[in-house]
Amino acid sequence: MSIPPVTNFGTATAAGTSQLAAHDLDLAYDHRQVITDLDVEIAPGKFTVIVGPNACGKSTLLRALARLMTPAKGSVLLDGGNIAKLKTKQIAKRLGLLPQTSIAPDGITVGELVARGRHPHQSFLKQWTDQDETAVLSALRATNTEELSARQVDELSGGQRQRVWVAMVLAQETPLMLLDEPTTFLDLAFQIELLDLFAQLNHEHGHTLVAVLHDLNQACRYADEIIAMKNGGIVAQGAPAEIITTELVQQVFGIDCSVIDDPVTGAPMIVPGKPKKTFADR
Repeated sequence: MSIPPVTNFGTATAAGTSQLAAHDLDLAYDHRQVITDLDVEIAPGKFTVIVGPNACGKSTLLRALARLMTPAKGSVLLDGGNIAKLKTKQIAKRLGLLPQTSIAPDGITVGELVARGRHPHQSFLKQWTDQDETAVLSALRATNTEELSARQVDELSGGQRQRVWVAMVLAQETPLMLLDEPTTFLDLAFQIELLDLFAQLNHEHGHTLVAVLHDLNQACRYADEIIAMKNGGIVAQGAPAEIITTELVQQVFGIDCSVIDDPVTGAPMIVPGKPKKTFADR
């Protein structure tokens, strides 16, 4: 099974591409500092992937960029304005988010859930339109969930539900998409198909994408830029070919490896060696 070409999501032109950055950012949970003095700028019109070991702050940073967390210090800027001061609907028209975990209302169908992605484009005077219908159908087709449209979300498998949530984000039609572990629950075939879809949205339609991924080789294959994090800070940021080295992998993940050329794409490919630490030592 392959994902159909994306033809109805519009194009985020350079002038319409949203800008996202964070400056002097401190983030904490219950007074436990997770990120300190972090500065980052997301490359507009690029596919950026955030990588790093567990609990390094990847998803925390993504939540802050989406205004799901209030910084203890510093600010997140969307198109030059402090995101904390923007109206929710303004943000929702520019920024779509696929969170790490999502809970659908009881009894909602797939079609109804995906249609919720169109809420930012509606108002009291502007109800459901042909454009909304087209966006929802295109999102369902792109994620191979069209045949699930009438089924209730809570009847689906974990992989099917994940694809439905992705469809809802696609239906939102924002120039900027934040994706927190989007391949969770998916088998390898669907992981590749979904990442191919995101790459198509980026390369052919100009959408800016930021994803948290655990698979470093997938990150290298698909990302224009990689942000490597450890202990709440950014260790390196740049094109995979420029920053992914044996030294960086050892520094960030604590393993020895060889870095070779991916035989398909030419991107860096990591072949792990034996970890220097056992689980008992960590």
